[in-house]
Amino acid sequence: MDQTDPLAGPPSLPSILADGLKYWEPRRILYNAVLVSIVLGHVVAGWPGTKSIFASQKFLQLFVLAILANVAYCAAYVADVFIQLSSVRGPWLRRRWVLLLIGILFAAALTHLVSLGLIAGRRID
Repeated sequence: MDQTDPLAGPPSLPSILADGLKYWEPRRILYNAVLVSIVLGHVVAGWPGTKSIFASQKFLQLFVLAILANVAYCAAYVADVFIQLSSVRGPWLRRRWVLLLIGILFAAALTHLVSLGLIAGRRID
């Protein structure tokens, strides 16, 4: 059994975890870039009123939210490992970009809503 070929035989858990790291970690940069661009968009759109964010507790809140967004990104690992352990591993490896897209869109929507309230100071009705 060749461990370098991701489709050859039943994979071991270490090879699945290594494959997950190789796939998901480079894409974390895209995920974070999308979220940062949304936050920066709200800061720029509200300027100069939003410049006070850098001298207040809101900046610390944004930092904590960024950490939580990256913890949430790790949920993809859970789904990825379980699916790779199933009989649909081959098709999954070719289509897991869909999970990435859904995750980015969901995180982007949450980031937009939080930014409206935290940065722009608008109520979300």
